[in-house]
Amino acid sequence: MRTGPRPGPPQGGRAGVGPRRGGPGAGVWSRDWEEPALGAGSGPGAAAAMAPPGEPRALAGDRDPDPDPDPDPEGDLAALAELDEARLLQSLTDRFLQQRIYTYVGDILVAVNPFQRLPLYEKPIAEKYRSRAKGSLPPHIFAVADRAYQAMLGRLGMGPQNQCIVISGESGAGKTESTKLLLQHLMNLCRGHSQLEQQILQVNPLLEAFGNAQTVMNDNSSRFGKYVQLRFQQSTVRGAKLSEYLLEKSRVVQQDAGERNFHIFYYMFAGLSAEEKEIYGLLDPARYRYIGGHFGTQATTECWKHKYREVCNALDMVGFQEQEQVDMQAILAGVLSLGNVSFQPQESNGAVQVGEVSRGWLKAAAGQFGVQEEELLSCLICTVSVTRGEQIQRLHTQQQAEDARDSIAKVAYGRVFGWIVCKINELLAESVDPDVELREIGILDIFGFENFVVNRFEQLCINLANEQLQHFFNHHIFRLEQAAYREEELPWETIAFTNNQPILDLLLAKPLGLLSLLDEQSRFPQATDKTFVDKLNSSFKGNVHFQLVRGRVPSFSILHYAGKVQYSASGFLEKNRDTLPANIRGLFINSITPLLSVLFTATISRTGTLMPHIKAKVPLGAGDNFNNTRKQSVGAQFRHSLSVLMERMYSATPHFVRCVKPNSRKEPGVADSQVLLQQLRYNGLLETIRIRREGFSWRPSFEDFAQKYRILLIKPDADLSKESCLEILQSTELAGWKCGKSRLFFKYWHQEQLARSIEHLEKAAVTIQKTYRGFCCRRSYRVLVAERTAQARRLHEAAERERNRQVEMEAQAPETATPPVPVPRRRRLRPLSRTRAAADLPLQPPIPRPRSKLTESTPFDNFLHTGPCPALGTAGDEAKKRQLKRGATLRWFRETQARKVLQDDGAFPSWLHGMISRREAENLLMDKPLGCFLVRISQSRPGYTLTYRGTTRCRHYMIEVQPNARYVILGEDRAHASLTDLVRYHRTVGIQPFLETLTVPCGQGDGSADYEELWCLTIAPGSAGQQKEPPPEGHPPTDGRARPVGTAAAILKRMQLQKPRRCQEPPPGMEDEGAELCLGEGEPARRAIPRLYPSIRLAMREIRQLSSGPSDSTWAELLSSPQH
Repeated sequence: MRTGPRPGPPQGGRAGVGPRRGGPGAGVWSRDWEEPALGAGSGPGAAAAMAPPGEPRALAGDRDPDPDPDPDPEGDLAALAELDEARLLQSLTDRFLQQRIYTYVGDILVAVNPFQRLPLYEKPIAEKYRSRAKGSLPPHIFAVADRAYQAMLGRLGMGPQNQCIVISGESGAGKTESTKLLLQHLMNLCRGHSQLEQQILQVNPLLEAFGNAQTVMNDNSSRFGKYVQLRFQQSTVRGAKLSEYLLEKSRVVQQDAGERNFHIFYYMFAGLSAEEKEIYGLLDPARYRYIGGHFGTQATTECWKHKYREVCNALDMVGFQEQEQVDMQAILAGVLSLGNVSFQPQESNGAVQVGEVSRGWLKAAAGQFGVQEEELLSCLICTVSVTRGEQIQRLHTQQQAEDARDSIAKVAYGRVFGWIVCKINELLAESVDPDVELREIGILDIFGFENFVVNRFEQLCINLANEQLQHFFNHHIFRLEQAAYREEELPWETIAFTNNQPILDLLLAKPLGLLSLLDEQSRFPQATDKTFVDKLNSSFKGNVHFQLVRGRVPSFSILHYAGKVQYSASGFLEKNRDTLPANIRGLFINSITPLLSVLFTATISRTGTLMPHIKAKVPLGAGDNFNNTRKQSVGAQFRHSLSVLMERMYSATPHFVRCVKPNSRKEPGVADSQVLLQQLRYNGLLETIRIRREGFSWRPSFEDFAQKYRILLIKPDADLSKESCLEILQSTELAGWKCGKSRLFFKYWHQEQLARSIEHLEKAAVTIQKTYRGFCCRRSYRVLVAERTAQARRLHEAAERERNRQVEMEAQAPETATPPVPVPRRRRLRPLSRTRAAADLPLQPPIPRPRSKLTESTPFDNFLHTGPCPALGTAGDEAKKRQLKRGATLRWFRETQARKVLQDDGAFPSWLHGMISRREAENLLMDKPLGCFLVRISQSRPGYTLTYRGTTRCRHYMIEVQPNARYVILGEDRAHASLTDLVRYHRTVGIQPFLETLTVPCGQGDGSADYEELWCLTIAPGSAGQQKEPPPEGHPPTDGRARPVGTAAAILKRMQLQKPRRCQEPPPGMEDEGAELCLGEGEPARRAIPRLYPSIRLAMREIRQLSSGPSDSTWAELLSSPQH
């Protein structure tokens, strides 16, 4: 066995970055999004000695630690001199109390949730973690993102490979915040300067609103799992794909004490104006059963209002159309209204009917869903089936009607969420050649381990996913590594770890696993939750990981890797079946709301993903096949989705982030030793430290290692053999490596040391290239100077000879007296007219001219390099292309933009200019004050450019018009409904990255307006036989000559086009709403509204009339009725 030198101590990381009090908090760690904490927390006294288990330790007193302290060996727990639970717990606790929340375990990051905002994520700190070695900076989440990015590009010892970052931990440990920070730094690393990066960052707040909720363990708990796949071409992000897993749909209709519904419902009530609530049919939130009949405090409501604006901006940024957003919110309002529909039995035939108090809610829900009230009622109170051509109607009991109501609400919300994910994938899909190879970085943010007072079907699936992640961690950290040691016959003392494979077999095995037995029972119509538990008790009687529970409620317990969890089996079968009333699918497919029709036309894949199809009208009775026996159960879908997820993760190189919760009360600056110790034990952190200290996490083959590092030998003919590898290693100063039979074994820090050696050679190569190129340039310069000097000497000698010859000829010629000849007067040349010059002179290339003093010279503005003049034909083709592009941009402005930028007086804003060049814009701003600005139509693309007068130069910001008609400054994270809104917003909020605010608009210069070429575009085109109207009195004819600036309003008067015909007569019931509610396209005052808005208004009136009659006790009885 060949070994390297005796290993020395590993290079520890540096201590965590401490906060500066009062600094700009860019971090997103937060205990409670209702009351964002500012700055660092303050705790009494200094850090005390280790507290006994169960007793919290308070944060040390206010301090200002250095944000870049000296290297601390405790930054890497694998470098601890002593290794036991007490030392490990003390090290983590001390670092946490010093606000150093990140710690390494080799190449694994441990992140402790501070439950407060810390200034650890500002741009200067992020810039440090760019292509830097892990040991040279304190532990940080940004270092994990940088390492994954560099490994994806093939810069860390191996070739380019797909990467995945696995974030794990129990609920409330900070996994969602870590995901956002990873995405933020990855987008900062790639720096593609495209709008796609901002769109990817806006996905998180959008999904949080629709998929997160408050639980007793976490105020912003993810009630679904997601796997984000970022796809890169070389170093630039080209697209993204999102996969979602197991949304907790039951939360829509039922929440336990201390919990809330999904965030989006509260955001809508807080963020919508009174007029918008009237449009969607929303009343006082205290009326709605599905949100518990309670709301938040005034401070909470203000926070929700801000969150709602963020969600709307995220929808605009990602690319959702306005009508899609309206339809989506109308469906959510319909879900809430449907929840207030109550049923009461009829005394005559035993059937059920909708109570008088609920009639208005039923009518409102039908209008919000875009269906007929009678058809919706029929789906709730009865089931219609067709047998041998005869319709059979089966009436529901009150319990069945309430189940049908809640089932519709859950499925509708679940499909809205699935459609959002599908739409995001469509809008963020990569637009590259299919033959181009893309690399990938995946980020897994999935629900944490949960153990509530009452645990249901959702908790079982969540904990199953965490069992699978723990098995993935054990497989990579323990099993693969120790198997490699045995295979290569390395001396190794086996490290024992807790293997959770038996628990996975208990849950996933076929045909006797828990989920398989659940599917079997779900197929029996007469099966109940009790029969399911009896089946489990008989099947797993001798299993050590399964325990029977005696009691009135059917229950069972499972001993998970993180502890024992007791599950209540009530509702297991119904949630696994996920049935929907048979006729509701056909009803919603035929809805006049396009989005709802798309949602229920779509099919569900084996993994539970929504797959939209083209809308097809179906008869109402055609929905019976929706709940047939071939439909996948929820458990089967979740099992398939987990299988696909594991395949993706096993095919990539993993990076692990273990999130830890310091206490269970969500208090900042408090470390509960018992809570920390429990998490350290079931995560196997002690065993992980041992294997990282003693093991070899990097195990390349001889061929891979020699291929990557043979440059260190500085020999061009080095072969890919074991001998070459040993020769390479002997030329370095690496210590602690070992050589096996077919591969090499390295510690986790060896990759960085080898990378530094290669970087040293690369710098040396650059120095050699620089010196050689300098020598060649100097030699060429000397040759050129010698040639020029010789040429000048030859010319001087020739001129001297010619001058001597002339003198000799004058001396030999006879002297004759000749009268002086008068010199003719030189005539001043007059410039040719533009048309004559264009006709007589050949086309010439543009003449360089000096740039404005306000701008920096760039090689793209003038012909800075001498060379042959372009051929006439080539220049003509280029001019023709430019003219075509210019015409296309002008048509784009006329057809889509002109009416949007016009003011009420029919004139353009003073800051809007025509299609002027960059230099012309700079000349206009030459003598203007700081902050002066103008917006001009771009010459090279359909869009605008904002030119800003800075301190020393002008800056030009590209304004992109998105497909959903939103205006965004490239690189900004905010979308605007109009160009005027964009200008108004940035008068108060600075433009990134220089935070420059707009002050004074730059009007037109002296003479004619620079949007003269828009003259012909502003005249509304008429029919072929229509005569052109004469120009307004006092204005010149349309001959292309200059016109006064003050005539803009008269010039653009014809732009006030007539409304579409369908907007001239409002529909019945909307006469008092005015033309602003018109659905016509292109009107600046247009507002998208729900399709059955008149029906919604009538329902709201009916509800208000009924609510004024019954007493408050009637509403209290309605809201306190049990939820199913």
